[in-house]
Amino acid sequence: MEVVITVRLPRDAASVPVIRGILNAALGVIGVDPEVRDDIQVMLAEACTNVVLHARAADEYAVTARVCEDLCVLKVTDEGGGLIDEAVPEVAGLAESGRGLKIMEDLADAMLVANFPEKGLSVHLEKVLHFAPDALGERLHLVSANGVNGHLAR
Repeated sequence: MEVVITVRLPRDAASVPVIRGILNAALGVIGVDPEVRDDIQVMLAEACTNVVLHARAADEYAVTARVCEDLCVLKVTDEGGGLIDEAVPEVAGLAESGRGLKIMEDLADAMLVANFPEKGLSVHLEKVLHFAPDALGERLHLVSANGVNGHLAR
């Protein structure tokens, strides 16, 4: 099973709950564990909010969410000029802002931030999925792994 959602959104704060809702609904339908969905929602919100707040040269940004078997890969890309200084400052634990990258890093199973100075920024996040018992996603994963429907199991 593979699901790919790609959306181009205006760089507007109202776009963040829209993409969160779309992805949460898709993950819910296939039965992803609610705690894992919550982590994904927070990671996605942090990445999108960073674009809205910091990618001033961009009018829009792209979000791609790819679910393949038991992995969710998120990619948030903007054309807002990139980071001026690649070093991310240390942020105090109780700071009201500046914690987004640390939160994403803590929740993701893998994270990569690609900075393209004068062009934009791309945040790549991965999260291993866990499914509720007898969830559609788990059943479809098992069908795929067992080579049903003419596919060879590897």
